[in-house]
Amino acid sequence: MKPQRVPPRRAHDGLIIKKTRSGLGLITRKPIRRKNFIIEYFGPYITNDEADKRFDRYLFEVNSYFTVDGKSRTNIARYINHSCRPNCEITIRDRRIFLYAKRAILAEEELTYDYGKDYFDEFIKPHGCRCEKCRFKRKDVQRVKKPRR
Repeated sequence: MKPQRVPPRRAHDGLIIKKTRSGLGLITRKPIRRKNFIIEYFGPYITNDEADKRFDRYLFEVNSYFTVDGKSRTNIARYINHSCRPNCEITIRDRRIFLYAKRAILAEEELTYDYGKDYFDEFIKPHGCRCEKCRFKRKDVQRVKKPRR
């Protein structure tokens, strides 16, 4: 039972790929209102068994049978980085992955969502999280550790 291919929904205007502290990221040039649709994460469907055999960072599990392989560069949603305090949220409907604004997003702000515990533990935790929340937390810890003179 292979799902049929459906063309992706049109992305929000004004999204650009730009270098960020976390690598390449997706930035919005225009403000986005809370709960507005932003972009669809898309790619070919593969079985979860096939996904388990690949060591790829752009795999997005949509249900207990299928995973979306989003590694194609035409899928610019793949450039949305992880954050422990995200501004986007994921909705999966009919095996399709949609990103919506979790809160009002300002122009020139990086789009982020929470990748989930499994991905975080496997790919992010070993190298340290680079999201804004964790970066500021590390700065506070470093500030406390510095000896006073």
